[in-house]
Amino acid sequence: MLRCQAQKNNLKYRLPVKTGSHNGVHLNSDCNYTLARRANINQHIMQRRKFIQSGAMGLTGLLLAKSAGAASFSVNKAAQNIGLQLYTLGDLMISDPKGTLQKLAAIGYKELESAGSQKGNFYGLKPKELAAMIKDAGMTWRSAHVGGAPFSRESIMKMAKTAEDSARIQQYLDRMKDMPKSLNLKENYQELADATAEGGISYLVCSSIPVSTLDEIKTAVDVFNKSGEACKKAGVQFAYHNHTSEFDEVEGHRPFDYILSNTDKNLVKMELDLAWATKAKQDPVALFKMHPGRFPLWHVKDLNKTTMMPAEVGTGIVDFKHAFDNAKESGMKYFFVEQDGAPQPLQNVTNSYNYLDKMLHA
Repeated sequence: MLRCQAQKNNLKYRLPVKTGSHNGVHLNSDCNYTLARRANINQHIMQRRKFIQSGAMGLTGLLLAKSAGAASFSVNKAAQNIGLQLYTLGDLMISDPKGTLQKLAAIGYKELESAGSQKGNFYGLKPKELAAMIKDAGMTWRSAHVGGAPFSRESIMKMAKTAEDSARIQQYLDRMKDMPKSLNLKENYQELADATAEGGISYLVCSSIPVSTLDEIKTAVDVFNKSGEACKKAGVQFAYHNHTSEFDEVEGHRPFDYILSNTDKNLVKMELDLAWATKAKQDPVALFKMHPGRFPLWHVKDLNKTTMMPAEVGTGIVDFKHAFDNAKESGMKYFFVEQDGAPQPLQNVTNSYNYLDKMLHA
């Protein structure tokens, strides 16, 4: 009797012999059986290997997806740079611009947005001078606020929703009454677009414009379309910053919707003020979904729970996590902390920075 041996798990099997052939090789049937059994075993082993490999690949894919999701989440939060709207600082940029900028850099701010002042749009400096000063402090000037059109006292007071609003607006008017006339977009859009380009700034933003009548809204649309074209030629992006009045119905129209529907989405972007939108009972994320990609700039501002007045970020009612979780939908590239009428500006912006830094890097 011929013997055929198969090895499995270090054990040897002896099988009876019968004749047969396989691929031209003469074999006994029991060897055929052994070879078939060995083939089955090998096939089973290969199947298990493929299963393990596919499982490993699946697990790897899952881990990579989670990793990509985490990276996307980080990008959505734009956690890398926290910016500041300089309007928050009151007169500090007038009395000591260089020293103030150095203090902001020491707090951790990286991006800045300028505002109008008693000395004009650039704190009495030329755009290149202000840009150099900001750069020397280790920060970047990303955006500049300018007025859209002159307000009548009646128009600006219509923006008030509460007695506290009226007091805040009156304080602003008192502060600005001796201010020399600044350039505005209605009358000087080309000059302002060129000045923005001169400073190397990415965005020119209309801080406010009258929208209390339908005629004023239509004027705003005309100003924005012209400003958007001028900015495009200058290599700058134009945007509009909202308050609460954009969400009030005016002669059958809501200014916010009318403006976005009647302007070119590529020429006219939005800087969404999260606090003013919240005060107007608007969900910022719902606005992002209505106009995806149209909000490259945000104002990160909070509102006191009792007075509904601007407060340090993280102390009020605005849901910042909800907004930042949906930053990608909005198209947000830069955001700026703002606190109108901050009582202790440097301390207030320090506290707001610390809150955001912790939230964004948690």
